This record gives sequence, C-alpha cells and structure tokens, in this order.
Amino acid sequence: MNTTEVLMAGFGGQGMLLSGKLLAYAAMHRGKQVSWLPSYGPEMRGGTANVTVCISDRPVGSPYITKPTALLVMNQPSLEKFGPRVKPGGFIGVNTTLVPIQSDRDDCEVLYIDAGTLAQKAGTIRASNLVMLGAYVGWSGIVDQALCMEMIEKEFAAKAKFIPANVAAFEAGYAEGAALRGAHK
Repeated sequence: MNTTEVLMAGFGGQGMLLSGKLLAYAAMHRGKQVSWLPSYGPEMRGGTANVTVCISDRPVGSPYITKPTALLVMNQPSLEKFGPRVKPGGFIGVNTTLVPIQSDRDDCEVLYIDAGTLAQKAGTIRASNLVMLGAYVGWSGIVDQALCMEMIEKEFAAKAKFIPANVAAFEAGYAEGAALRGAHK
C-alpha cells in the first residue's frame, strides 16, 4: 500500500474533524501507520475547519500534505480552495446539500452526494459528515465498513441513543461510494 492522504474540509461544527478521527482510528485498528492533523480557524463553529489523515504501511513522515489523494468537502469554499490540489486520479466527494457548483476536475473520480438528505433519512441531519466518510470508505475500501461502524459505536458509547442514526448515515454514504467503485471496475 502506498501512503493515502485524505483531506476533509468544511465549516466548523460540521464534524469533519470527527470523521477524520474515526478514519484514523479504523486504520490504526487495521494495523496501519496513521497521522491525524486538524486545522481550524479561530471562529470554531461556523469558521473553516479541515483535517488531514495519512494512512500507510510505513511510518508517516509528516502529517502535513499539500496534494491529497482524496478530498471530502462539506461546503463550497472548501471545494474551491482544495479541489485543485487533489492528485490526478484521486477522489473528490462533494456534499451537494451545501455545494451548488460542480468540480472542474475531469482527472479525478468525483462523487456528488446529497449528504444532508441521506443523513436526514438516517435519522439526523447532523450526521452528514458520516455520510461523506461512508462514501469515501465505500469507494476506496481503505478500511473495512464494519470496523468504521465499530469506531462510530465507540465514539458515541456515552450517547448511545445517537448510535443508530450515525451508523445508518455512514451506511448510506458507504452504499453510494461502493456503487461508484463498482461502476468503474
């Protein structure tokens, strides 16, 4: 396995740092070397927030990445800022609930996903981030679906009533990502 570098970006409060943490933990439980580097503006909720997750078979030299292999964006400013940086042949997941524009990248797999609607159907609009995480995991196969769901259950163990909706949101996104992967085999 080469090093996989994932950038997740959106507004503060949209849960991208949590999604990055869940992906990092799932990769660690799979025996991978991982780095997790959050970045957020001073405004916190409502400001900009992003996280990079590097996953590798070898020790990760630096958590800082400039050209990710995958990008998950929750809002238009994040797509505009980070979309051009994705390596050719990479993956871009776009939350169409809040991003009305299309990516101009024709050298990447782009998945447009109505994360808000899927999360709402799963039980909570607040799980849009987990829809996006599921879409990436489904497309990439970087970690096991069951392992990610286990990480979600552990994360929300103290608030068990939120587990079913969050797992369902992840599963809905996973199905979308796996369908895109299957369409291009």
